[in-house]
Amino acid sequence: MAAPPERLPPERLAQDRSSRTIPLIVAVALFMEALDSTVIATVLPQIAQSMGEDPLRLSMAMTSYLLALAVFLPASGWVADRFGARTVFASAIVVFLAGSVLCGLSQSLLQLVGARIVQGIGGAMMVPVGRLILLRSVPRDQLVAAISRMAVPALIGPAVGPVVGGFIATYASWRWIFYINVPIGLIGLVLVLRLIPNVRVEERTPFDGRGFLLAALALAATLFGVENLGHGVLPGWAVAAVLATALLAALLYVRHARRHPRPLLDLSLLRFQTYRASVTSGTLFRIGIGASSLLVPLLLQLGFGFTAFEAGSLTFAGAAGAILMKVAAGPVLRRFGFRRVLIVNGLLSGLVLMGHALLRPDTPHLLIIGVLLLAGFLRSLQFTGINTLAYAEVPQPRMSGANALASVMQQLSLSLGVAAGAVMLHLTHVWSGRAAIGSAQLSAADFVPAFLILGVLSWLSVLFYRGLPPGAGDEVSGHRSRRKRQTAVPPPEMMDAAD
Repeated sequence: MAAPPERLPPERLAQDRSSRTIPLIVAVALFMEALDSTVIATVLPQIAQSMGEDPLRLSMAMTSYLLALAVFLPASGWVADRFGARTVFASAIVVFLAGSVLCGLSQSLLQLVGARIVQGIGGAMMVPVGRLILLRSVPRDQLVAAISRMAVPALIGPAVGPVVGGFIATYASWRWIFYINVPIGLIGLVLVLRLIPNVRVEERTPFDGRGFLLAALALAATLFGVENLGHGVLPGWAVAAVLATALLAALLYVRHARRHPRPLLDLSLLRFQTYRASVTSGTLFRIGIGASSLLVPLLLQLGFGFTAFEAGSLTFAGAAGAILMKVAAGPVLRRFGFRRVLIVNGLLSGLVLMGHALLRPDTPHLLIIGVLLLAGFLRSLQFTGINTLAYAEVPQPRMSGANALASVMQQLSLSLGVAAGAVMLHLTHVWSGRAAIGSAQLSAADFVPAFLILGVLSWLSVLFYRGLPPGAGDEVSGHRSRRKRQTAVPPPEMMDAAD
């Protein structure tokens, strides 16, 4: 007679249920945020036409959202510990949904930017706190599987976002790209309130208020100043004053961080060689990627004359390349190691970015898809290496601070990239001697200098890896010895979900 199946204790059954349900609940928020952050780039020309604005000025709708993420993200962990993760997570979903509705109702660029800032505040609390809930609720032996379930929407969102946005903008109204968040968010909110425990930390640490204000001022002034370079909206002296304010606030924060026992952003982490190389090189590389996320949809629509749906269908290839990378990243890093992969792949990424400048309206669609597919693959492989290498030397007690600083730099660099892409395109058009960009159609030639500059920027980013020893990060990647890794860092396949 077969023995009866072993019955798990109630505590273990509850943990198993949490391991299955909590990642899926958090995934709802990740999918909504990832979808929203990618869909808007496809419909910028339609929004600009509706509001009577210059399409390049609509880049502020992207940068304002990313900036709000960067400014408020460092505070998310402290807020969750103070008020309870479930409370903050549910509140963040509500704030994000409110911002989505306000975006759909916006009648001017100023209103849209304000609504996107509200969305960004919600996103800054929603995504990191969701991950925090998962880490605190799922047993350690089931954590890898749980992270895998949670990471899938972060890849699917950017893949379907351009297609969904293009379809909605072509056959309905661009406002529905924001309204579609409402039913998704409401489902997530109900599941959060019913199924997620309100975990909080008993030990309360004081909030670094001065550090938060200085960091927020430096980040906001930097992006605002770069966004207004060359546009003529503000006089030159005003832009210079804003950038000087950003520099002063950054210097004051550096001095503050050296004196504060627990600063909001711990700059002493940059003493670790692999972390410093990852943050500095990653910043340069992401500026190029942030700019291309704006330029590619505009090139296809304004430069080539494609519809939003056609452009979204083509840019889907970039996200598909990122998904395909998931299978290859781990073996590639184990075979060749971080240093070699990041240098070679960074050079190839720059070459492909420059290849965008060769695309023309009569270029076959299959060739465009091939270029975008390869760009997405290389981009995502680079992100995987950058994000994983960052934690190779960081001690476990300092992982939280390392994650906060790296996350802020990620969002800041992407925001700067979007702003820099708009500035480069504007200056190219002005230097061509033609009419102001708001009254003349962009041509494919206007995008050539921008893509060439982005390629060079990608090449420059690899310089920071040349000083690394050949075995840097081997204990994380499994290169050479391939011994079992004794580290809390997730495997490379899991590290690029945020990108």
